[in-house]
Amino acid sequence: MVSYQKRGKVWQYEISYKDTDGKYKKFRKSGFKLKSDAVLAASEVQIKQPLFSRYNTANQTLAIYFDNWIMLYKQNYVSNITYMKYQNTAKHIRQYFGNIKLKDLNKDIYQERINLFSQTHAKRTVSCFHKHIRAALLDALDEGIINKDPTRKAVVTGKNYHAAQKFLNYADWKKLINKLDCNKTGELMIYLAALTGMRYGEIAGLTPNHINYEDSTIKVDRTWDYKYRTGFKKTKNKSSRRKIPIDNHTLNLLDIYINTNHIKEDELIFEHNGQIYYSAQINNILTNKLKELHLPRITFHGLRHTHASILLYQGVSILSVSKRLGHSNTTTTQSTYLHIIKELENKDNDQILSILNNSF
Repeated sequence: MVSYQKRGKVWQYEISYKDTDGKYKKFRKSGFKLKSDAVLAASEVQIKQPLFSRYNTANQTLAIYFDNWIMLYKQNYVSNITYMKYQNTAKHIRQYFGNIKLKDLNKDIYQERINLFSQTHAKRTVSCFHKHIRAALLDALDEGIINKDPTRKAVVTGKNYHAAQKFLNYADWKKLINKLDCNKTGELMIYLAALTGMRYGEIAGLTPNHINYEDSTIKVDRTWDYKYRTGFKKTKNKSSRRKIPIDNHTLNLLDIYINTNHIKEDELIFEHNGQIYYSAQINNILTNKLKELHLPRITFHGLRHTHASILLYQGVSILSVSKRLGHSNTTTTQSTYLHIIKELENKDNDQILSILNNSF
């Protein structure tokens, strides 16, 4: 707050302010022949004086400060994906810290909000959230905007999610694929993952011209960045560029869905309401469906494991499974499904002994 007084023949300005400890102080200067000169000088000193600018910054909310901080220090210096992670943190700050100002943020308030955030988020997510805020506030501390670090020794916890089973057995897999409503975008994506073993990004990047009805195959030559919305990306490796043979029933389901929704040749098949599902969204759809069918919980990626496991149990060679999944070599497939291979080896040994015993 600025006030002006005439003292004799000259004018004086007086600036009232709080320091970073919240104590009221005053800054005065006189000797101006005209009041307009005093007004101009007061305006200049408010802009140039670090103490006043720090106070003004400390009066900002944490949300506004963090928005400005990432724009200044992150936007042009980190990848688009990393910057989107900072933007996601900014969104959570607005939700959990609201209008709390920097000067009012202390350890108790910070811990309280982190605890609230941790009630609905995994520890890894909470840790990233805390890390981003702490980096910004340490800069504020260095600049003298705040005089204490409210994030120091903060306790980071998170929600304990029960680990999902890695894959379904054959009976549960059959029950799932026969109960899916393939007229629904999410459930058709689940069906396709269960029948092909494709990764989610590979399915999300499909267009009608990737489906060859003559040789009954799906062509995989790119993936869609469904998480950060950066567009199409290269496949995970060279071997991931492949053609996957599919059955006639699956071809028919895809054809019906494409025609019903009037999807053009170069349009994304699984774009829903103008966007592709995030990984969390598709996993929620799968979780709800499994719960409805009283089946064990697996992740969407678990459908890929399920597909591979079933093929191996049914006697499909490790080489064919490896090619279908798009692994760079069979070593990757063997290491991923070692437990199944060992079970099959024991079964083969029993069969070998049975053959030998019946030879005499």
